[in-house]
Amino acid sequence: MSEKLIKSLAGTRDILPWQWEKWHALHDAARRQFSIYGYGELATPIIEEAALFIKGTGESTEIVEKQMYTIDAAGEEDSGNAISLRPEGTPPAVRAYLESDLHKKQKFQKFWYSGPMFRREKPQKGRLRQFHQIGVEAIGGDSPLLDAETILLADAIYRDAGLKGYRTCINNIGCEECRPRYRENLRTYLRDRSDELCPDCVRRLDRNVLRILDCKNAPCKETVADMPSITGLLCNGCKDHYRTLKTVLDAQGLDYQEDPHLVRGLDYYTQTVYEIKHEELGARDTICGGGRYDGLVAQMGGPELSCVGFAMGVEATLIAMEAETEPDEATSLNPDVYVVCFDEPARIKCFEQLTMLRGAGLSADMDYEGRSAKAQMRSADRTGADFCMLIGGLEIENCEVTLKDMRSGQQWKAAWDKGADAILDALA
Repeated sequence: MSEKLIKSLAGTRDILPWQWEKWHALHDAARRQFSIYGYGELATPIIEEAALFIKGTGESTEIVEKQMYTIDAAGEEDSGNAISLRPEGTPPAVRAYLESDLHKKQKFQKFWYSGPMFRREKPQKGRLRQFHQIGVEAIGGDSPLLDAETILLADAIYRDAGLKGYRTCINNIGCEECRPRYRENLRTYLRDRSDELCPDCVRRLDRNVLRILDCKNAPCKETVADMPSITGLLCNGCKDHYRTLKTVLDAQGLDYQEDPHLVRGLDYYTQTVYEIKHEELGARDTICGGGRYDGLVAQMGGPELSCVGFAMGVEATLIAMEAETEPDEATSLNPDVYVVCFDEPARIKCFEQLTMLRGAGLSADMDYEGRSAKAQMRSADRTGADFCMLIGGLEIENCEVTLKDMRSGQQWKAAWDKGADAILDALA
């Protein structure tokens, strides 16, 4: 009796060789735009002290309350009492900025990062327990122009990657001067309707009432739909900030929508918040989210500095990209040359040619299963090889190779040590 097959954990996924094309298209587009916009790459550890996220992400957020993968690390050197797999990238980026004393050397810094994040949540379309983000953090600037830059940067990445059917939503959720009045208005409005809220939102009434606006449950969304927006309660500074942001986005021709109930799900946001959405994701349609968080650096022990940034959900974005294009074909990497062996004794000589081709910078492959020449030719065709190099006893005897253009069908001979040059000439 065979052993039971061990499968991947719920909320995780494998990325197979033929599924990397769109993955690389997104990351390559991001790297190009980060270079153009002047963002330097930052890498932080996957594990951090749990306290970093409790303090930075927010104790009342769903991420900290329910979704962190945390283990007890008491007694481990320099570990604190608990360590967590990182659920997001902003607190680690701010920690790295402060720990490296960058605020003392060059206060204004722009970073980008990419990598896996981990959240213990119910797996669903576009939302995994191990997922990947591409994000930016601009630390030390309070200008609304910087808010506009990050929004335009996210838009540039998506356009560069070929994505089209997305929409950008923006809002201003105020600062600590004007937001308390809105919190109290919202709390008063919702207390009389608490029986219409989900259990999580009932708890949020006293802990973080703004998070109710971010709830995806239909009854909660209906309950807050008629709630007046914060716009009328913004202080003059927040009104000016928001007005300038919209003026700049309008001047750049960015198509955006104002969403008065957009708040984002993290405690540290202030003033500008934005999301990029795609209908292919259904109810949870956000593929990128960001905004301003002016109090976070000070909250984490640093000076009073302004920050703004975003995080793209890679898996969510790939779902959107796949919906707009043809699915990737289940083939291996397309080699320039496929070496076909016609005689079993010639396999070692075929491998010699394979090594010479690769040494010349050509991608090349051959059969390792002992199949017939006919089956090898089918493999060459299936992998999309541009050329085949045919080697049998006659080629070895004459110290030559036979080359075949897989598109035109044309065949010709080349000297044994000139096969790679002949392929390079044909490609040129």
